[in-house]
Amino acid sequence: MPTAYITHPDCLRHEMVEFHPECPQRLTAIEDQLSAKGLMDFLRYHEAPNATILQIERAHENKYVEEIYNHSPLEGLRHVDPDTCMNPFTLEAAQRSAGAGILATDLAVSGEAKRVFCNVRPPGHHAEKGAAMGFCFFNNIAIAALHAIEHHKLERVAIVDFDVHHGNGTEDILSHNPHVLFCSTYQHPFYPGYAGKSMEELMVNVPLPAGTKGSDYRAAVEEKWLPALRKFKPEIIYISAGFDAHIDDEMGGFSLMDSDYIWVTDQICKIADEFANGRVISMLEGGYDLTSLGRCATEHVRVLMGLHYT
Repeated sequence: MPTAYITHPDCLRHEMVEFHPECPQRLTAIEDQLSAKGLMDFLRYHEAPNATILQIERAHENKYVEEIYNHSPLEGLRHVDPDTCMNPFTLEAAQRSAGAGILATDLAVSGEAKRVFCNVRPPGHHAEKGAAMGFCFFNNIAIAALHAIEHHKLERVAIVDFDVHHGNGTEDILSHNPHVLFCSTYQHPFYPGYAGKSMEELMVNVPLPAGTKGSDYRAAVEEKWLPALRKFKPEIIYISAGFDAHIDDEMGGFSLMDSDYIWVTDQICKIADEFANGRVISMLEGGYDLTSLGRCATEHVRVLMGLHYT
């Protein structure tokens, strides 16, 4: 069964201030590497639809969604926080990014695709119920997970987040949802300055210090994530795929290597094969060094395709 690849040209039109790290070139860096490695010919391409307001409001407060829609600028930039701003094309890009997760969920649940990679931006895991922050407007992964639960009636949805920054927005939206297991590794203390809470068995936050290397990272995943995932027995797994924990990415202070992303993706896929009929949906979050981003995301997709499977 082919792995699906979802993106949209509108995601390239969202731009913030000059030299902002969350730039359109992030998507092209990934797609260029996928093409260079000969993988694009084996991925099933889909264009991301626009998420509807109803779908977005499963995760976000009505007042906040109205504010984003009503204050989209006709020209220039509108800041929503000090490092996050909208241009005239941001709203469309944000709708497409959220819509990618909706389509990915539909493809996976219907059996049309077992694995899906969404190469979209803006990212989403910092967006809270009622606030944009950290380059994020709508929480793409939370919107997708709630679509799986509320539209497709799935009972057990797992989200794993290996971005170097904590997915505070995902926690804010989903921490009290009994159908969601959230597993997150991240650098702490670091942006967004919130350590995250481990709440009973469904909120598995694993803060790690700056300088964390692959061996320590893998040990944390094996000790904290994998037992929780096996106990939860997810019906589908979503990945907040941030590649900014790489040693070459100056936005973070971890020292992960390409091989660590291959390893963690492989572990997630094995859990999915055991409990979730293989269903894995990966959505791009961080990753700002274009060279390592393109390379690691390509290896991540290769594993999703089953080409690195051990």
